Amino acid sequence: MHSRILIQNGHIVDPSQGIDAAGDVLIEEGKIKEIRTEGQKSKRSKGQKTQDVAAAMPERSGAGPCTIDASGLYVLPGLVDMHTHLREPGFESKETIRSGTQAAVRGGFTSVCCMPNTVPVNDNETVTEFILRKNYAEGACYVFPIGAVTKGQRGEELAEMGMMLAAGCVAFSDDGRPVMNSLLMRRALEYAKVFNVPVISHCEDLTLSDGGVMNEGAVSALLGLGGIPAAAEEAMVARDVILAELTRGRLHIAHVSTEGSVRLIRRAKERGIAVTAETCPHYFSVTEDAVRDYDTNAKVNPPLRTGKDVEAVKEGLRDGTIDAIATDHAPHHKDEKLREFDKAPFGISGLETALSLSLGLVHDGVLTLSGLVEKMTVSPARIFGLAKGTLKPGAEADVTVVDAHREFRVEPEKFLSQGKNTPFGGWVLKGMPVMTICKGKVHE
Repeated sequence: MHSRILIQNGHIVDPSQGIDAAGDVLIEEGKIKEIRTEGQKSKRSKGQKTQDVAAAMPERSGAGPCTIDASGLYVLPGLVDMHTHLREPGFESKETIRSGTQAAVRGGFTSVCCMPNTVPVNDNETVTEFILRKNYAEGACYVFPIGAVTKGQRGEELAEMGMMLAAGCVAFSDDGRPVMNSLLMRRALEYAKVFNVPVISHCEDLTLSDGGVMNEGAVSALLGLGGIPAAAEEAMVARDVILAELTRGRLHIAHVSTEGSVRLIRRAKERGIAVTAETCPHYFSVTEDAVRDYDTNAKVNPPLRTGKDVEAVKEGLRDGTIDAIATDHAPHHKDEKLREFDKAPFGISGLETALSLSLGLVHDGVLTLSGLVEKMTVSPARIFGLAKGTLKPGAEADVTVVDAHREFRVEPEKFLSQGKNTPFGGWVLKGMPVMTICKGKVHE
């Protein structure tokens, strides 16, 4: 652990400050001390620059200063994943807080928000406190728990939301299951409004999706697999938008996957309803065709959709309808995914490929790099009220250094996550995090 770190000659992209320029970042005692861009440095003489750097980074007993040359690399605020499943407590065979946060750091994430569908469910302050203690002892990055909306995620009775907030939760969701009871969802939005936190909706009408294992359409018919229609998602998006308008509560739509959902959210925002939304890399990187070989690694909920849906999600990201990119990291033990398609669990292990897949949006001209960084740092931090996603002086030194041009092959067996379940195995991706600084440690 270094008390002082100087990152030199990188291209700094920090949307929270409107910075998109070459420069240096000085870290001191785990905090951002100073950022100096080329424009500022050019105002000083070369000799003065050398003197300033030397003063900032004095020699220490037994070791020189930790100076990192980031020439040709991008220096970003540490990424914030607003939707991940760390599985602990209860499913340690799938993932632990230790392994999940190690995977997060490798993927460029310095903060992750973990969903409550554990065993026991995070529906009370005791489980919340366990997660925070475990992360303090073993976590490689910061973890922010998300509490359940209903007790046991059974959709019958509201959980103790106020007590969970006091214990450290940052939002509420029954993710993995929707809140089917409309009155209960209304009450949740009203209650969460008192605390000014969002309710995260897993938008799925279970009566429409019942028995489905992939997107309903020509491919599901060809394969003889039960389909989940786009309407199963869109019906619940529409309901929850109506409830958000009624209550004036804060609604966040998780893992948007369909054209219709994007359209509904866009219209809601135009009407001034307090709704935000996220999507995941697999919803703009691959279609339902990935299931054609009955590949259970491509089985996810909501399911992979059509090319038309993929384009709509991209447009939603481009025009701001979709606020953030999250991973929905859902690791499973490999034996579970080796079952028949109908019996295999839903989920993709996404922390270690999310940034690289998302950089495809930049390479394809859908987003600028600054626009992408905003959707993976500033925006999720803002939605959940986190003091993260920024390189402002005084902020925690959460930094991700990225080589936007380095190509690599996805090798799931080398994931740090215990979940190797990804449909992107063997893909060659362009752009990757090469260094992450978090909790005062440099991870390469």
